[in-house]
This record gives sequence, structure tokens and C-alpha cells, in this order.
Amino acid sequence: MKNDALPTAPMSVDDFLVWSQRLPEGERYELVDGRLARMQSERIIHAETKFAVVVALKAALKRAGKSDCQAFVDGVSVRIDATTLREPDALIHCGPYDPNGIVAENPVVIVEVASGQSPDLKKTLDYFSLESVQHYLILFPGEGRVLHQHRSAAPDEITTRIVGRDATIDLSPPGISVSVEAFFAG
Repeated sequence: MKNDALPTAPMSVDDFLVWSQRLPEGERYELVDGRLARMQSERIIHAETKFAVVVALKAALKRAGKSDCQAFVDGVSVRIDATTLREPDALIHCGPYDPNGIVAENPVVIVEVASGQSPDLKKTLDYFSLESVQHYLILFPGEGRVLHQHRSAAPDEITTRIVGRDATIDLSPPGISVSVEAFFAG
């Protein structure tokens, strides 16, 4: 499929999911407010960090006995609303899921690896618009730091903190903790 064949009219998530199944291998998009947003190629450090994150999250889930939760690497999308579908670098989904599906219906932890540009505030707003999302982690591999945003006990309040490699992040729910150093072991 050539770029000149890309749809220009706004799409729904359902239309996008059908359309995206015909894309050539390696060509990926998110859908933001009904419009296509091409996902950029990744640097090796980005891919290594993503992999380390999923390994660390899977190990933490196993240690905590959280068999009802699963860690996924990119390729699994999150439906924000009828016209927005995001594809984080990693996520934790809790509850039943379709192993042949491509959308996590109950994401609890979302992870993005920063790629040199400033994090997109719209993504933060999108992810926390979902009641299931409790944590949003933005990793900065070059600095070995994590921006951890999490839902507070107070309604509509998000707490933010920045932690370094020597910290441990409590991800409750789903009830796990992960060493920041493990995210950057690549």
C-alpha cells in the first residue's frame, strides 16, 4: 500500500481496525480524533527499552501471582473513544481478553518510551479518560528516569512524580512493584 492510498476522510476506530489489517508489515498508525497518525521508526535504544519493560512487567506480575493480568508490548492497541485508538509501547491488561484480538479492553498500566521529543500531553489526557487506566509511565532511556503519573484517591486527580534508576515504582492496582533499573536493562 502506498502512502498516496491513505484515507484522508475521518475514520471511526472500527473502520480503522479493518483498514489497518491490510497495511504492509512494519507500517503502523494510530488513530487520533478520526485522523491517521503515522508511527515513526524506532531507534535501537527505544526497542531495547520496550523489551526490558515488558520483561520486567511480566516478571513482576508473576512474582505477585497476578495471573489475571498480562503485559503486552506494542502492537496491542487501546481504544480511547469512537475515533481515537492509541498504541502504547507496553501495557498491562487485567481481566479476560481475546488472544486473537488487537485491542486491550481493560488497560491498567500504560508505558511509553520517550523518543527524544517531548511527551504528548494529549496522550496523557486520552489514557486517563479511561477509568481502567491507573498508571501512565513515560520512560526516558537516555536519562534513566521515569515520569510516573497515577490516578489518586481523589476523583479526577492525577499525581505525577519523577523517579530515577534507584527507585522502585508501586503499580497498585494491579498490585505489583517494579525496579526502575529493570526498565533500562537492555
